Amino acid sequence: MNTKILLTLTSFIFAAAAATYGPHGSPMCKGCVVTGTGGDKSLWGWENYTACEIDTKKCNAKKTTKKAVVKKTTKKAVVKKTTKKAAGKKTTTKKAGAAKKTTKKAAAAKKTTVKKTTTKKAVQNNATKKNTTNKVTTNKNTVNNVKVLGQKKNGKTTRYWDCCKPSCSWNDKAKVSHPVYTCNKAGSLISDVNARSGCDGGEAFTCTGQQPWAINDQLSYGFAAANISGGSESSWCCACYRLTFTNTAIKGKQMIVQVTNTGGDLGENHFDLQIPGGGLGIFDGCSSQFNTNASSWGDRYGGVRNAAGCNNLPKSLQAGCKWRFNWFKNADNPNMVFEEVQCPTELTKKTGCSRR
Repeated sequence: MNTKILLTLTSFIFAAAAATYGPHGSPMCKGCVVTGTGGDKSLWGWENYTACEIDTKKCNAKKTTKKAVVKKTTKKAVVKKTTKKAAGKKTTTKKAGAAKKTTKKAAAAKKTTVKKTTTKKAVQNNATKKNTTNKVTTNKNTVNNVKVLGQKKNGKTTRYWDCCKPSCSWNDKAKVSHPVYTCNKAGSLISDVNARSGCDGGEAFTCTGQQPWAINDQLSYGFAAANISGGSESSWCCACYRLTFTNTAIKGKQMIVQVTNTGGDLGENHFDLQIPGGGLGIFDGCSSQFNTNASSWGDRYGGVRNAAGCNNLPKSLQAGCKWRFNWFKNADNPNMVFEEVQCPTELTKKTGCSRR
């Protein structure tokens, strides 16, 4: 055998004998260069034209050593930075101390300023409260603010309560949400707007809720029949007007009324206020509605003569009757100035009628 070939085989045998094999039966890599990954996440390299397994224990140990070296270096760097920070802290501490003193002074100044400001605000608030209190006290005797819709006109008033079905309770009198409510003898609302009037033998009467009441010493709400110049039922049915009385004991007082009725016996700019016990007038539906006689309602024109006469009326109407002798001071057909206003909901709730 050739001597060179013999030496080569001998070297190979010794190399093979010296090689270390991995768990997959392949020789272990001498280096740590990874060229591939197995399906079981094993690491592989390529050395001497042959695939080899990466010795993870050896290679990980090298990485750990490098990391340790890096950590030491990092620690040194941290120490240096900390030292610099510590030096900086001394300066900062001095500055902070000075800043704190300044802050304390500023805080003290702020407290003084806040106290002064608070005191001023407190004084202003007290003044505001006093003014508000005065306003509230004043408002107790003033009229409610309402939206004015028309110009002022001079007019006159009378009074009545005949219990008949109001004219504005019929259909198609005006563009309204619903004709004025009517009630039967028992006081229940009638759904049929075409029901015949109690003054004509029918079942529909004026609801007892449509009587006047006081809001305060200077203002009352109520209802009325009316005849307003330049208009007709289509313009005044369910419209509201503010009356400012210009003579008698109630001069200066105001009343907001909703028009629910009209009358052939009314002159121009004439409001006939609906006041129980104010006089039956031309018609008498009360005797039928309450099963009474006309004499219990007082004089045909003028009604009961004093508050005691109100006790002869049905209990459901006595409050409105006594209103005449209290708030209204038994004024006898006072004159007034009137203007159209937006209807208060307190009135429209009682009639169910609002203009559109």
